[in-house]
Amino acid sequence: MRTQRNFTRLNAIAAFIALLFFTSINASAHAKPNPKVLVFCKTAGFHHGSIAVGKVAIQKLGAENKFDVDTTTDAQKFTSDNLKQYAAVIFLNTTGDVLNADEQTAFEKYIKGGGGFVGVHAATDTEYDWAWYGNLVGAYFKSHPAQQEATLNIVDAKNIATKHLPAQWKRKDEWYNYKWIADNLHVLIKIDETSYTGGENGANHPMAWYHDYDGGRAFYTELGHTDESYADPLYLQHLLGGIKYAIGKKK
Repeated sequence: MRTQRNFTRLNAIAAFIALLFFTSINASAHAKPNPKVLVFCKTAGFHHGSIAVGKVAIQKLGAENKFDVDTTTDAQKFTSDNLKQYAAVIFLNTTGDVLNADEQTAFEKYIKGGGGFVGVHAATDTEYDWAWYGNLVGAYFKSHPAQQEATLNIVDAKNIATKHLPAQWKRKDEWYNYKWIADNLHVLIKIDETSYTGGENGANHPMAWYHDYDGGRAFYTELGHTDESYADPLYLQHLLGGIKYAIGKKK
């Protein structure tokens, strides 16, 4: 009798272990995968040295915040089949003409399908002859003075990309002047041109913004020229907020 009871008990334990195993397998199979972003950093003009540390910083943000990160300088990755796996595409200090006509068409289709876009710093120094992109990123670069400290004024302190920032944020970076700025942008940060030399956009000089555009979501921050930016917790949290906004929920 004792042997039979032991055998029954062992069977029960084995069945319980098997149930736990298959429950775990089933849960893993149905677990929602992390959203994925593509960091695109092709340059056809000036190449920012901070791209290298920027990629690493975004990969670290992804690991800490449950989104996966691919990086590339290969514009041939811009196909409809490839882009559809990404919740957002980040133009990290891109410059010049980086996409051909077919790649542009694929990217437009991606945004119109509910995709997200993040432009960092020189993303406004990109694709001057592609008006759709200009409206997506929100502005085009004109010039910049020497790197220097300036005061940034937080316009919207409730946004995920700015709520952690001081109302007046003093930092050193490379400050862009714009030859053109789109209408209907939701501005998050403006720069105080009286706090530095070389500003050319006057009192209304935006530095970060977001907007819904052509079916998708677009965020831009002018900040991010210097290597030091990608070790600055305030800047990284600002960038993370923009990425989270862009990831959003695809249609």
